Amino acid sequence: MMQDVKINSYQFLVLVIFFTIGTSLLTVPSVLAAEAKQDAWIAAIIGTGMGSLVIWLFIIIALWFPHFTFIQINEKVFGKWIGKAFSVFFVLTTFLYTSELLFYCGTFLNMHALPSTPMVVLNILMAGVVVMGVRLGLETIARSAEILIAVFFILFLFLVVFISPEIKFENLQPVFEVGTKKIVQSSFFYFVVSSVNCVIFLMIFPSFINKMKQGKKSFLLGNLIGGIIIIIITFLTITVLGPENTARQSYPSYELAKRINVGDFVQRIEGIMGTLWIIALYFKTVLYFYASVLGLAQILNLKDYRPLTFPLGMLAVVLSLVIYPNVIYQQYWDSTTGNTLSLSYGLFLPLLLVVIYGLRKKKLKKEARNP
Repeated sequence: MMQDVKINSYQFLVLVIFFTIGTSLLTVPSVLAAEAKQDAWIAAIIGTGMGSLVIWLFIIIALWFPHFTFIQINEKVFGKWIGKAFSVFFVLTTFLYTSELLFYCGTFLNMHALPSTPMVVLNILMAGVVVMGVRLGLETIARSAEILIAVFFILFLFLVVFISPEIKFENLQPVFEVGTKKIVQSSFFYFVVSSVNCVIFLMIFPSFINKMKQGKKSFLLGNLIGGIIIIIITFLTITVLGPENTARQSYPSYELAKRINVGDFVQRIEGIMGTLWIIALYFKTVLYFYASVLGLAQILNLKDYRPLTFPLGMLAVVLSLVIYPNVIYQQYWDSTTGNTLSLSYGLFLPLLLVVIYGLRKKKLKKEARNP
């Protein structure tokens, strides 16, 4: 039942764009500006470039096992028990990130839109829509992303056009003041958040894509388009708010939208920025949850993942309420433990997989020929 699903390469492209943008849209400019100051936009460009190399690594792994998901690849390459251990780590990490994104969503709405609504209610509502999406399946998620990407780009264009008169290019000077080392260091966080975590697409690509060749291009292009959007947002926050103000804000791009004022008529449209972020965040959360639920079903050799969605959805809500005591701790955790976790399952595990595959290549090919 799980293997019957197929999405086209354009739908896959849209999912990759949404995942790459995800949390980065509101939070990345301040993290980059804190380290790289007015060169934050250069750090975003470097991060996007580094990200393309990691996506290429994922594509190479996927093409070795075109009909397998990441969980199945682990068991094939590492052997049954070590492979299962790595797969459990992968599932736990993706599930933890599902809960983290529920926390992100609840905190943002609580601070800026619905201050009187308890966070537990907001998290339950978001989790309900996420569980519903995953239960309806990958094809439904992909089709809804296909519709909402048009809404996303119209609102994004609207934002860029109306904020453009506020740009002050002197905020970018002097260029390269912090030095190359600082710029590369700050780009590392963005690289991890937007590209390394794309390892979860190995649960979809290429086994659930109807045309593998176009799927390869979609994977690279989607990550690149998402990266360009973050570069534009980072550039705008630096030039409009200034590097110090950007670094101080928790959500600088939301603050950016507040500055829009066209003839005292078009103003206070920060709701647009909030809508953009919630759309991208929703798809990132759905993809994390889908990867963790499908991954667990494959570890347990279940025919269908749907019975796991409700209990794991409830667990995700509980975890989202206790995962961080406050926003300050969450930001600290993201830059330390969160980075390490992402690198472990999104970069070191795939690299280890490549090494072991290289050593066991002949044996694996022989097994493939004589199953």
